Amino acid sequence: MREIAIVGAGQLGGIIAYGLARRNAAATVRIIDAHGHVAEGKALDITQCAPLSGSAVTVVGSTDVMTAAAADIIIVADRADRGEWQGEEGTDLMGRLARLAPAAIVLCAGHSQRGLVEEGARLVPAGRERTLGTAPEALAGAARALVALAVDGSARDVALSLLGVPPSRIVIPWNDATLAGFAVTSLISEPMRRQLDHRIAGLWPPGPYALAAAVTNAVDAIDHRTRAVLCCFVAPDDTAGRRTRTAALPVRLGPEGLERVVLPTLEVVDRIALDNAMLL
Repeated sequence: MREIAIVGAGQLGGIIAYGLARRNAAATVRIIDAHGHVAEGKALDITQCAPLSGSAVTVVGSTDVMTAAAADIIIVADRADRGEWQGEEGTDLMGRLARLAPAAIVLCAGHSQRGLVEEGARLVPAGRERTLGTAPEALAGAARALVALAVDGSARDVALSLLGVPPSRIVIPWNDATLAGFAVTSLISEPMRRQLDHRIAGLWPPGPYALAAAVTNAVDAIDHRTRAVLCCFVAPDDTAGRRTRTAALPVRLGPEGLERVVLPTLEVVDRIALDNAMLL
């Protein structure tokens, strides 16, 4: 990966930049924020830590979003003074990024940026494949941890997908969930699974460290450093003439962005719940 730009030098943006630098995820990581010298300061802090973390990444700060034009991946994070990009300002930003870097993959890292995914996807050709939101993967990670805790196991052994629109319209296909190769439905009773559904919904929104881990995992997948299936906000595919909205779906990512949606086998109840969550 040649260059990654992070638009926003707030807490989330800073954590993402540090995580990418530690992973040597790109030749250059560029932090962009119009608020004073915050971006430059965080870039300097990360650079000074490089000898300890073993990073060879060049981290630079800027106040001008125009510097994102050369990036292969653009991560939309949070501003130093006003939090996550969202609303009208977020929409304006997505429009600028579409004009500046129409070929870049845009990852919206914030929990409140589902609408930006939909907005960005319609602005450029193949926008659905190149504009994604990674916050659902942070919630899916928390869900795996709760499942592991319920059976005194390890979250690394849990395979579980999360679909829908968090927090109120989450669908967890329990029949396809496994722990160390065993069906979760054989390990956790139906009443406990219903309790887990409520507990998982209550974990939304994820914190900045979980959100940062999710977006850095997505960068790894795009660069083929992992072939893990991730849960991401995906813009609707309206080619069939049916209007839907952006929702969390399990996906495989690659150098061109979204490779394919990997839908698990859904029971009738789960299918109806997902359809209802996605309908406008």
